[in-house]
Amino acid sequence: MTSIKEQEAIRKLMVFLQEWDSAHKVARSRMLNNFIKSNDGKTEPELELEFAQGASLFLARLTAWLRMTYMYSTCLNKLLKSIGIFLSAASGRRYLIEFLEIGGVLILLEILGLNHLKEEDKRECVKLLQLVANAGRKYKEFICESYGVQSLANFLATSNSAEAQEDVQVLLDSLGCGNPKYQNQVYKGLVAVLPCASPRAQQLALQTLVVMQEVLGEAPAILVEPVLGTLCSVHLDVQYEAIQLLKALMACQVRPALLKGLVALLTPPREKAFTFCDETTKATLCPRDPMLVYIQQAAAAKAIGVLAKESAEVAEELIQLKVVHGLMVAVGNLDHVASQRHASISLEYFVRTFPFVEECVKAALGHTLFQRFMDSPETWYTKMDPVQAEELASNIVDIPRDMARMQSAEG
Repeated sequence: MTSIKEQEAIRKLMVFLQEWDSAHKVARSRMLNNFIKSNDGKTEPELELEFAQGASLFLARLTAWLRMTYMYSTCLNKLLKSIGIFLSAASGRRYLIEFLEIGGVLILLEILGLNHLKEEDKRECVKLLQLVANAGRKYKEFICESYGVQSLANFLATSNSAEAQEDVQVLLDSLGCGNPKYQNQVYKGLVAVLPCASPRAQQLALQTLVVMQEVLGEAPAILVEPVLGTLCSVHLDVQYEAIQLLKALMACQVRPALLKGLVALLTPPREKAFTFCDETTKATLCPRDPMLVYIQQAAAAKAIGVLAKESAEVAEELIQLKVVHGLMVAVGNLDHVASQRHASISLEYFVRTFPFVEECVKAALGHTLFQRFMDSPETWYTKMDPVQAEELASNIVDIPRDMARMQSAEG
């Protein structure tokens, strides 16, 4: 037998549900407002008390309405926030299961791909997916099995909202940790973001790849070109994160390919200096702007210096790849001061560390110019005349492959 109090609570619930079932959009919007205001942060027992042990009946109505109307953005933000109250309720695992059973995750992922919907609505979807992922490994796997990584990576690359992009980063980071079955899929999804046009997305993807690299231990060969490609970004924070990832990748099998690629960027073909990395950027750059290929050259010179200082073994490999020749070419690039500066600073490290490099560079520069370089590697190139610059740009310094290792061993 139910008590009078319980009967009254059930009656109120039935009235509420009937009101919802017969209400139009405006009335439902008002009911959602009241629900969010009154129930945000409640636990499962508190929600059940509020709904006379029938909270799932309201959740079922919310998810059914979501399924019918998400294409048209009908009260979408309020609807998602209301569902979020159920999914975030402490001890409310059954609400999560009920949401998954009606295809809730698939709906959320589909919303992310709909161009006509608002960014703030998509951000709410990401928050709900994070709640699902937080429930444990099998839920992370469910998102991945539903092609979630691809949807999230696409949204990260195309979103105009920095806040939404940061939420996606948190979610992808979550999907990449404690999810061994799909961590490679998450990693490759992040790599696919790197060539996109959004600097913020590139930065966030690179940051997450650095974190994942520690867990993964290895890296796929497909990573090489996209990572080197981010070095032509005009945004220094993107370049910084790319160099951090390069440092993490020095322990991987892709190291030789990355080092070879970095050295190649120091000596772009002359005709390439007048082209652009990205066709979409071409129209927005005026002829006076620094060429992206030069920006990439400068960033490569900087990265080479960082990597060489981190590891003598890496420095030796770079010398064998003719990095000294490449750095001298970059120092001679009068069209881009940043290339000259970073190449000069990196070159100084090789000269001071390897005596044979010092001999070769001194012979190539001549006594006077070499002394200027050693006295002030950060500024000497500013006094370089076009003839000297051309000599550097067309230098033929070639250190025998095993010389670096011999010199290092002697030291």
